[in-house]
Amino acid sequence: MKTATIAQLKKELQFKSQEDITQLCLRLARFKKENKELLTYLLFEAESEAGYIESVKLEADEMFADININSYFYIKKSVRKILRTIKKYIRYSGNKETEVELLLYFCEKLKDLKPSIRRNTTLLNLYTRQLEYITKKLPLLHEDLQYDFGMALKELKF
Repeated sequence: MKTATIAQLKKELQFKSQEDITQLCLRLARFKKENKELLTYLLFEAESEAGYIESVKLEADEMFADININSYFYIKKSVRKILRTIKKYIRYSGNKETEVELLLYFCEKLKDLKPSIRRNTTLLNLYTRQLEYITKKLPLLHEDLQYDFGMALKELKF
């Protein structure tokens, strides 16, 4: 089966009734957890971006608290999983401010992690890559936000 393009899907959806579109959305949500999460964001959390950011931060806090700190192997696996989850939530939002704020929060939590990430090259490289990524994203934001996030970024650099 060949997958249709976005333009083709958009054109076809214009001819569907509201009830048909509702049924299609519900059927789509049944198949993948990510589809259901995206639909949840769009329906319930898109109006309150600040609340969404706070809920993602709380989830990240819980995940950081659950990290097995017995060896760097487990720490690396957990940190990668946390970053993957945060990036998924960033994708749902599509907002550059949200992206920078959540990545800054991730880096802040990673820097404060005990045992220190400075003792592990892989974790240190992951941390610096995220800081570089944030640096690239800053010019796309409003000037006031650039300044605020820039100050937070300076504090995170070693």
